[in-house]
Amino acid sequence: MKKCFSLIVFIVVLLFLSSCKLRDVVTPPGEETRSYYLGFTPFPYDATAQSLDSVYLKIKNDADIISHHFDDGIPWQEALYGEDFNSFIINDWQTRKTKTPSGEKIVVSITPINHNRNGLALYKASSGNQPLTYPWNTYRFNSLSVQTAYLNYCRRVIQFFNPDYLVIGIEVNLLINSDPSLNLWNSYLQLQQYVYNQLKSAYPNLPIMVSVSGMELLQNYSSNYQLQITGLNQVMEYSDYFAISLYPFLSSLSTNDIPADLFSQLFSLVNKPICITETGYPAQTTSIYNGSIVFEGTQQKQNDYFKKLFNAADNYNAVFIINFVLRDYDKLWEAEGSPEDLSKAWRDTGLYDENGNARFAYETWKNKLSIAKQ
Repeated sequence: MKKCFSLIVFIVVLLFLSSCKLRDVVTPPGEETRSYYLGFTPFPYDATAQSLDSVYLKIKNDADIISHHFDDGIPWQEALYGEDFNSFIINDWQTRKTKTPSGEKIVVSITPINHNRNGLALYKASSGNQPLTYPWNTYRFNSLSVQTAYLNYCRRVIQFFNPDYLVIGIEVNLLINSDPSLNLWNSYLQLQQYVYNQLKSAYPNLPIMVSVSGMELLQNYSSNYQLQITGLNQVMEYSDYFAISLYPFLSSLSTNDIPADLFSQLFSLVNKPICITETGYPAQTTSIYNGSIVFEGTQQKQNDYFKKLFNAADNYNAVFIINFVLRDYDKLWEAEGSPEDLSKAWRDTGLYDENGNARFAYETWKNKLSIAKQ
């Protein structure tokens, strides 16, 4: 009986050890994760309150970061003297803050550069992009009044929105193209250095950056490649992240196939955390300037673009990706008189079409969003 019992114990122990060994060998693979947040700006698709509400609801469901993007001027006078901002500005800020989904990360983008990227930002009060009046229309970026006013404006933005990421200049390297003599650029660099250093001293834990237009930094698509690379190295001294505005179709590449090495060439230029502050790709054929420029976009091309972007973002451990337009804004474009200018170029870059139908790229986006954020 004792021998039989001992034999049974031996067999049980042997089976247990074998099972432990088997478990060691067949360890399940680790769960896939993503390093970056995915989000949109709350750009409306129509000139209605319902449109805005719909966009914020979609951002709640389809994103974990939101980008508040301000590119229509600065309240220069009020910011300089610490005066109240116009109610047009404050009401917009309050609406954004109230509607921002709880728990989502926030990136705020502001800029001292005008929308054409060739000079000082215009004035903002009861509306955006109002003409600069004297003496502001005589000031350069490095003027003391501009430096003081812009720093004050940045501080007010931080205090109001409490952002997780702050962009203090949008597509700043385009200034180089507008003035290859670099007088404008050198003046801007002094402003960026001053504002960045002051803000980092006051908010050391807040990531502060400027965005650059990515396609201008690639030799095959840049008209001022050497100047652009020099400018990139200069501006990155005062930027915590390599923040990229990326629209490949708005270059000589147009809507042709994305080169296999495009992202690796771009992302390897700077040894800093990478983020895509805005991007987009047309999902249908769009023309601008009365048909003189045509973008032959398709759903499949848009989807391929995002698959390649996500793959590169995974390889380089990106921080966040913002697709600027959530839903095609055909209705807004029509409400504004159907202008045949550059504003039409982004009209069909939404992950939802003009009727609210999800595109192929939406499923790719949602699949990536469903992966746990590390």
